[in-house]
Amino acid sequence: MSGVLFIFLDGVGIGPDDPEKNPFLQARLPTLRGLLDGSLPVTGHSRVEGSGGVAFPLDASLDTPGTPASGTGQISLLTGRNAAHLFGRHFGPWPPVRLRPLLAQENLLVQARERGKATIFANAYPRGYLERAPSRTVAAPPVAAHAAGLLHRHGEALSQGTAVASEIVNSGWRRRLGRSDLPEVTPREAGGNLSRLANQGELTLFAHYATDLAGHRGGREGAVAALERVDDFLAGVLEELDPGHLLMLGSDHGNIEELGTGHTRNPALGLCVGPGGLALSRSITSITQVAPALLRILG
Repeated sequence: MSGVLFIFLDGVGIGPDDPEKNPFLQARLPTLRGLLDGSLPVTGHSRVEGSGGVAFPLDASLDTPGTPASGTGQISLLTGRNAAHLFGRHFGPWPPVRLRPLLAQENLLVQARERGKATIFANAYPRGYLERAPSRTVAAPPVAAHAAGLLHRHGEALSQGTAVASEIVNSGWRRRLGRSDLPEVTPREAGGNLSRLANQGELTLFAHYATDLAGHRGGREGAVAALERVDDFLAGVLEELDPGHLLMLGSDHGNIEELGTGHTRNPALGLCVGPGGLALSRSITSITQVAPALLRILG
């Protein structure tokens, strides 16, 4: 194995085997279905081993009552610590302030760099983002990247194709930030950009949040569109990713997989493609096991 590309998708679980409720069963997902020989994971059949990859469930409830949330879920995913238990409850959407030192000190990116691994955070953020954003309303991945000294890809990197926007495409930067100079990219092109960047490192993290937003606000049409964007993105990733790299996709909690419910207690979605993926998928059952497992296989 030459490296690991870890793609975090916010709010993606394994939902019911009902097309009226589960947009996975309505969306056109040729990349995901191709990896899994035409099948998709659903309740009661949450593990699917295909000829191209394996999809599997990740517990996000963490032995804690209530509905899983992004703040504690993302800390758990990135550190391997049960943040909901440590905080006393599920909390979100932002990481609880009391657990931010834990996130900064023990996250996957920091630990990989301490072990001498070539580590990349692929997301582009506006220059000075953490200084301008309200301190309580930042997601866990940029906090982790900042602690690791890796929050340094900005608009210039998007222009050069050496970073990827959190939305995958650049339309948000162009529309909300007035960056009309940035090129328009398709999800497939953005996936290729991500893989060419990941091929230069041993561990790369990319974080995408629009799946959770679509689960909250997009309705059926928005949820389907969000999943199809990710599927096209994955096609571009797989076209360019070094065959020696393991691709892992993981989420922090369920949401988009069951329309009209908001966050769910469904298992979060895991997906592995590439060398070591099958063994890795069999070794982890919870979002708290992802970061330790990735560090372990990196050596």
